Amino acid sequence: MSDLKDKVLLIGMPGCGKTTIGKLLATKLNYNFCDMDKYIEDISGETVKELFEKGEENFRKWENKACVKLSKKRRVIISSGGGVIKNEKNIDLFSEESIIIFIDRPLDNIIEDVDIEKRPLLSSGREKLYNIFQERYELYNKYCHIKIVNNGFIKDIIFEIQKELKERIRK
Repeated sequence: MSDLKDKVLLIGMPGCGKTTIGKLLATKLNYNFCDMDKYIEDISGETVKELFEKGEENFRKWENKACVKLSKKRRVIISSGGGVIKNEKNIDLFSEESIIIFIDRPLDNIIEDVDIEKRPLLSSGREKLYNIFQERYELYNKYCHIKIVNNGFIKDIIFEIQKELKERIRK
């Protein structure tokens, strides 16, 4: 896949599988992997939870700084935070030189197995997850180049993503 764009940005709801899928996809494509939330922690010196405790706007500022830096990296699969799409400037940084993949996982599946206590925006309960879904779903669809439904086995999802990437290269 040498004609693949330099970056693949995975977007989607918290708990949709971006990190798990991203790590496996990076291995298959011989790319580096970067979890954006971990990267934000590295450059800010604080945990995501600590950044959110100072306000969502504070976290989003750091998220944008991370996007600026990560958009310059090459040969990388980036697992974004679920809200990266809330700032169009973040997406603009990736839209030309990246392939943006929306990992669309059914909300019921996310609710069944995501520990919402470890997710700052979800810690107030499941109702918050439904609200976030309604707020963001249209944006995920708007900004993605490829949409993959994650409702099966991870190996099948990885295969489908690879197939979609090959199709994009042929065009």
